Amino acid sequence: MFRNVLVHIPTELSVRPAVDGSISLAASTGAHLDAMAIGYETTNIPLVAGGAAVASIFEVEHSRALERAETALRIFDLEARNTDISYASRAISAIPAEARGIICASARLHDLTVVTQPQSDHDSYDNVIPQEILFQAGRPVLYMPYTFRGTFSARRIGICWDGSRLASRALHDAMPFLREADALTVISITGPDAIPDSSTDQLVRYLARSGLPAKVASFPSHRSEIQPAILSSASDESLDLLVMGGYGHSRLQETLLGGVTREMLHSMTVPVLMSH
Repeated sequence: MFRNVLVHIPTELSVRPAVDGSISLAASTGAHLDAMAIGYETTNIPLVAGGAAVASIFEVEHSRALERAETALRIFDLEARNTDISYASRAISAIPAEARGIICASARLHDLTVVTQPQSDHDSYDNVIPQEILFQAGRPVLYMPYTFRGTFSARRIGICWDGSRLASRALHDAMPFLREADALTVISITGPDAIPDSSTDQLVRYLARSGLPAKVASFPSHRSEIQPAILSSASDESLDLLVMGGYGHSRLQETLLGGVTREMLHSMTVPVLMSH
């Protein structure tokens, strides 16, 4: 089970998905929850004054950024105090490059990190942090849709499976959820790139030996069809959670050619656990 969970509380986007999702997760699993909010300091301060004046400008910027982080955390603290969970919170102020290093280092020492789905229509470093954690932490990341409100529950789970290393990594990272689920659906990606030795049938047998019966939903692996088909399966099966590997190609390839991970981060309708 997940015993130590980190949540990134946005300071420039809505805090509600991360707050609701992480607190309800901690309450249902008994996990300790660490919350981190980061106020981003601007790096565009003109150096036109003397040393003391420049230092004063940076001090003011630091204070304002820290205040934004503390404001975001007050919402989390208020909600957490009303539940019977173990938690701690930390507000920090940092330039974006430093912020990335700080939170990724923390994520490496947690079993799972909860983040909010990036919002492409908002220009904020809060959109960058969730993907950086996925790439750098070496731990699974639970993305909450930016529309998410209420209690997180993982009773019905979809496992996105193509036989790849990343799919296997996500499967095993999600085991604490899978063992507690009421229903599992293997969403099978078929086609010329599928790996025969890691077939869907073998996965179903593997899960059954662990006492985890699963049904199968299959669809072809044409690039343009994968992400819509996954979300269609999530709707058809009333899934609470999707499990999938993240960024099988480089971020540059995903940006230039399009990719399932990028499209899922843009269009997710249910929480998604990703591993890289």
